Amino acid sequence: MIRLNLDKAMLKTDYHQYQAAVAAIHAQLQGHGCQGSDFLGWLDWPVNYDKEEFACIKQAAAEIRTQADVLIVCGIGGSYLGARSAIEMLNGLFKGAGPEIIFAGNTLSSTYLAQLMDHIAGRSVYLNVISKSGTTTETAVAFRLFEQYIIKTYGPEQAARRIMATTDKARGTLKALADRKGYRTFVIPDDIGGRFSVITAVGLLPIAASGVDIDMLMKGCQDARRDLSGSDLDANPAYRYAVARRILAGQGCSAEMLVTYEPSMTMIAEWWKQLFGESEGKQGKGLLPAAVTFTTDLHSMGQFIQEGTKCLFETVLRVGKPLRDITFPTDDENLDGMNYLAGRSIDWVNKMACQGTIAAHADTGHVPNIIIDLDDMSAYTYGYMVYFFFRAVAMSVLMLDVNPFNQPGVEVYKKNMFKLLGKN
Repeated sequence: MIRLNLDKAMLKTDYHQYQAAVAAIHAQLQGHGCQGSDFLGWLDWPVNYDKEEFACIKQAAAEIRTQADVLIVCGIGGSYLGARSAIEMLNGLFKGAGPEIIFAGNTLSSTYLAQLMDHIAGRSVYLNVISKSGTTTETAVAFRLFEQYIIKTYGPEQAARRIMATTDKARGTLKALADRKGYRTFVIPDDIGGRFSVITAVGLLPIAASGVDIDMLMKGCQDARRDLSGSDLDANPAYRYAVARRILAGQGCSAEMLVTYEPSMTMIAEWWKQLFGESEGKQGKGLLPAAVTFTTDLHSMGQFIQEGTKCLFETVLRVGKPLRDITFPTDDENLDGMNYLAGRSIDWVNKMACQGTIAAHADTGHVPNIIIDLDDMSAYTYGYMVYFFFRAVAMSVLMLDVNPFNQPGVEVYKKNMFKLLGKN
């Protein structure tokens, strides 16, 4: 389902030289003997997930789809990026059938929250709050606002039906609140960190509510788990990608730019930035994860990539079959001179732009390009892709002798903010 092309990666070292190191780290991963081993639940989650809860997720999603005009999802970081990336990639950017999925709890912007409150007035609203503890400031602020709105609008009894909490199984502020008020709860597994949680209830409930087939999404994860279970670099493209990243870092690249050619995949890049940035940006190590959406950003970032400081490499996500395609029409007058494209697929034009850009950046600009090909934009491919990146980031970061599964630096801003806010 995923093909990795290193022909234009400009690797100065044969990746096979890393085979022994990869095999040793793989053995540690599989044996839960690596750094951060308490958070390896994602490794086997595609087959070990809670089937009873999975059925409850589908039931709740079906209710939301029939009863709600709007589902507000309150969460930040991994508690929203995965779900949003899937919903936009698999459904496109324009609302179709079913509820509008709106994300809150990821900002402290008063304008955003006030305008969202105006936007939902008079519409049927459900709320899914996602937090392990329930005390994350951005999420807690939004949750209180929208919880009170729903209680005031529908009354406590209906509110208990419309509000769902995805949180710790047994403890924490949000779990206690949900139990007291009778909200339905779904579980954030103890051994799966937020940036790996899209394949748990954290991501699956909003994704299913948007109409995506989560059975096929999980099937993609299952097949990726099977296909990427070995340490042989020639047979495991996730590990080969991890090694290529490390080689390019050693060649002087300090940033990796994920490139997509579909606007509906922009949030894939945002999810990927958290996955890699939060996993490897420690101890003064790690590549800076950046992203662009072409061809749009060729008219803003293209000049720098082509001729600027040689500090980065590109990882290009190419899609074989888009969600939709359209044919470019002919025009008898041809005043715009565009008839040379008449009868052509717009997706074909996009693919030619991609091909030309790779040649420009790699062959002329001497910017290394890693190319990752996806078959399509289906739920199955999405599930396969996220597991591919899970495997890749684990290997890539463990090769740096860094714990991929914690994020101690994130706590610094929180401590400063709490002090300024007067929190005891």
